[in-house]
Amino acid sequence: MKKPLSRFSLIAVLLLWALPVSVLAAEKKSSDDDSAARWKKYEPEFVAFAEADRASPQAQGKILFVGSSIFRKWTTVAEQMAPLPVLNRAFGGSRTPDQLARFAQVVTPYAPKVIVYYCGSNDLKAGAVVEDPAAIFSRFREFSERVRAAQPATRIIFVSSTRSPDRVERWEQVDHYNALVRAYCAATPHHTFVDVNPALVDRDGHPRLDLYVADKLHFHPPAYVEFTRIIKPVLTRVWAEVQVETAAKGSAR
Repeated sequence: MKKPLSRFSLIAVLLLWALPVSVLAAEKKSSDDDSAARWKKYEPEFVAFAEADRASPQAQGKILFVGSSIFRKWTTVAEQMAPLPVLNRAFGGSRTPDQLARFAQVVTPYAPKVIVYYCGSNDLKAGAVVEDPAAIFSRFREFSERVRAAQPATRIIFVSSTRSPDRVERWEQVDHYNALVRAYCAATPHHTFVDVNPALVDRDGHPRLDLYVADKLHFHPPAYVEFTRIIKPVLTRVWAEVQVETAAKGSAR
């Protein structure tokens, strides 16, 4: 016959059982607090998006640029991509979880036929220990799956995370993340991977510091000229394919 637990043993068992619950609760609170703080940071940009949409209502079915500050600071993207119908809804400092958290505000209202995506480099920079690139990739994949669930015909163009001079020690992880997305895009219909990194280095493979501002992360306008040179031909081709598909569906009705 088993002896009953002593009072001390019973308390110890209860504490061991309760510990994971308390840890999970603390982690959830920390996550909720972080989400609230991040939303407070981004809210002014979303207010500006809403005001811009009220002042000039946006038609659905355009080309939507989404992502972090690399795209947000590309203020001339609509002009440089003209005559393609481009709308920029990137918000600065965002990470891949933010693109998921704000999907209903950033993507859904515009029902884009093409999405050009740049996000993940902030994930790779955040924290004293770099996050596993596979985890960051999994959030892009979730973004992709949400798009396909809502609009199966929508094309996604993923623009590579840049090997910026401010994070040389994390280039290996940048390359890993890019490689995972490249493989996913190659295997997934309606997905295209575009690598802008070759335009950001010199003949010896060193970063072209003339393209970067003082923080060695963000860009001077000439860098966006290089982005345009690489991205626009791909986007033009994809948009033409979308137009052909749309016309074919219309004539089949």
